[in-house]
Amino acid sequence: MQKQLIKVHPSDNVAVALINLSKGENAFLEEQEILLVSDVKAKHKIALTDLEPSDKIIMYGVLVGKANTKIKKGEVLTTGNVTHQSEKVFGKTDSIGWNPPNVDKWKDRTFMGYHREDGQVGTANVWLFFPLVFCENRNIEILKEVFEKELLTQKTNSHRMLLRSLVNDGESSVATETHEVTTNVFDNIEVKFITHAGGCGGIRQDSETLARLLAGYVKNPNVAGATVLSLGCQNLQIDIFNQALEAISPDNKKPILMYEQQKMGTVDEMLSAIIKKSFEGIKEANKIERKPAPLSKLRLGLECGGSDGFSGISANPTLGYTSDLLVALGGTAILSEFPELCGVEQELVNRCVTEEKADKFLGLMKDFEASVVNAGSGFDMNPSPGNIKDGLITDAMKSAGAAKKGGISPIVDVLDYGEYVTESGLNLLCTPGNDVESTTAMVGSGANVVLFTTGLGTPTGNPIAPIIKVSSNSELAEKMNDIIDIDTGGIIKGEKTIEEMAEQTLEEIIEIASGTKQAKAKLLNQDDFIPWKRGVSL
Repeated sequence: MQKQLIKVHPSDNVAVALINLSKGENAFLEEQEILLVSDVKAKHKIALTDLEPSDKIIMYGVLVGKANTKIKKGEVLTTGNVTHQSEKVFGKTDSIGWNPPNVDKWKDRTFMGYHREDGQVGTANVWLFFPLVFCENRNIEILKEVFEKELLTQKTNSHRMLLRSLVNDGESSVATETHEVTTNVFDNIEVKFITHAGGCGGIRQDSETLARLLAGYVKNPNVAGATVLSLGCQNLQIDIFNQALEAISPDNKKPILMYEQQKMGTVDEMLSAIIKKSFEGIKEANKIERKPAPLSKLRLGLECGGSDGFSGISANPTLGYTSDLLVALGGTAILSEFPELCGVEQELVNRCVTEEKADKFLGLMKDFEASVVNAGSGFDMNPSPGNIKDGLITDAMKSAGAAKKGGISPIVDVLDYGEYVTESGLNLLCTPGNDVESTTAMVGSGANVVLFTTGLGTPTGNPIAPIIKVSSNSELAEKMNDIIDIDTGGIIKGEKTIEEMAEQTLEEIIEIASGTKQAKAKLLNQDDFIPWKRGVSL
């Protein structure tokens, strides 16, 4: 029988509805019987006791809000009767011990990856084209069309066939088949293209930050080499990019082809030179083949987007235990989205291995929140309309569930945006909560695969790293089966444990990292890339 309610932590004074419940019926939480005084949609919360104005709302064992009106036992929590509140944060007050999970069954496992000269191992082998400034986006798009048409499998999809039928004879029938018209020229190399809106027009610091991000993409083990386009007069000069790359990869051995348009004459002359030289580099990179690598070479980005009221109960804890498994194997995990850590700072501070790391985390959080407040907003305004509709009614409630992606392992390092991972274990990375900006940043900091949870659905991908989508509920996995790779809805139904789902997830990671299976975001050609613009435009 399907459970009706779940209490996430023993100290919670709210419970989550697992199914739609009606006013007047009795719902059961273990042995407790609760009369519902309002309708409750699945994923939303009810009070487990009568609450007075200003009483604390506790969920996941932490403060996630306060009552601003009287709330009866069995009444649904809403944005009308609850407001955001979180615990005060102090410095590092405790050292949280950690008992790593048993990983004996995984310790001799490997994945098939691309070994780089600096010791990193990629889950993909990509030749990357990108501009230093938005002025070169058009040339990147031309190169993309040229290389994709000549090197990649071309398919006529159902939507083009539909339009073709409408143009030819007005029929509105949908052609469902796709037709391959060419084959891949190369077996071991992908060619990918990035465009962006930065590199000039803003403050110098934005260009320097973009340089570090792009340098991180070149450093990422999934990249074999790169073709870089510059205009010549922009803020992000070639030497600034080279300095950023030198800082994180002083012994770089990857081929990097640099072109500055203002020194090269006509567009045709420049593009012809780029195509010839880049093709030679791509041919050479195609000689790199997959070889076995220990699981410790995996760097796992942890992301959530389009979250719902089940995300913090099923999908995010699954990622957390997967992260703990990988860390116990000597691997690396990256937890980002700082606005979505508001309310759980003290726990994270205490998990930092040193006071220095804890202080850096709190400093980055404080500076980030101050910039948001100065812009007329605040972290408490983080939940989106979709989040609220599906039960995440305060930022602290959303954050407490989002933080579950980081498991319980020690935090070995804290990175500002654009800094590259150097320590194995769980790292915190300062990024916005925006899905694509955060994912873009984690890959720029070295993630070679990303786990991405969602309760509402999102098609986000990345040009160089596989993005594995994890649904919090089975309804989403069925409805949007073209974007979901892993369904953790069995946890909600009581059919699977978090540990079982995490082990299944790690197996999925190994398959996708080895190239024996493709993430659905890749099948959909989701190559999203959005840098974080922290400054203003001038």
